[in-house]
Amino acid sequence: MSQATLSWKAEQVTKAVAAEDFQQYQALSPLAVTSCALGLLSVVAFLHLYLAIVPILGVVLGFMALNAISARPRELTGSGLAKGGIFLSLLLGILGWGRMGYIYATEVPEGHQRISYAELQPDNSLRTPTPPASAGQLDGQPVFIKGYMYPGSRTHGLSEFVLVRDQGDCCFGGNPKISDRIVVKLVEPLRTDFTSGLVRVAGIFHVNQTNSAELGQAWYALEADHIQ
Repeated sequence: MSQATLSWKAEQVTKAVAAEDFQQYQALSPLAVTSCALGLLSVVAFLHLYLAIVPILGVVLGFMALNAISARPRELTGSGLAKGGIFLSLLLGILGWGRMGYIYATEVPEGHQRISYAELQPDNSLRTPTPPASAGQLDGQPVFIKGYMYPGSRTHGLSEFVLVRDQGDCCFGGNPKISDRIVVKLVEPLRTDFTSGLVRVAGIFHVNQTNSAELGQAWYALEADHIQ
């Protein structure tokens, strides 16, 4: 074997070793890893519309990772993770949003009007706050509203409970405003158990001074024939 041939082979071996060493020192893109993690976490999009931010971030960071890897291919790797993060984020995000949209479109019982706690708030500029006109217009009407149960002394077989606006009021020692309290009275034979999750109730809305055994005075009451 000639000296030239030996030199050529040695040069090829040196290049192969150098290329292998270079591959070993390519950094895994942190953006790609984060995108993949957010893709896995995108299952939370099934829980609440506000959590749609998770799959959105997964997609954005995934494309940012692909752009960075494309611009610096000799330094960064992880395109597979980035693509996986984008795929999972899109898949779980779309399925989650679709589920939330379906629930929103079908959760109100026929003949009932969806309302929110925002419609029940008084004019705080008044010296003595009273129920607003928007609440008065709902008096005696079939309505649907969502909220959280305020924990009381009983947890099973409830025929009456207080519905409050958010979990800060119901679950963490909060003292809900009088305008954030609705005394829910279930019509016979309905009964329910206490839950810390979101509660959907429908029935006839009343504006009057109602006393709650758990929270004292409340402005609003609901004679509920539907609870979920």
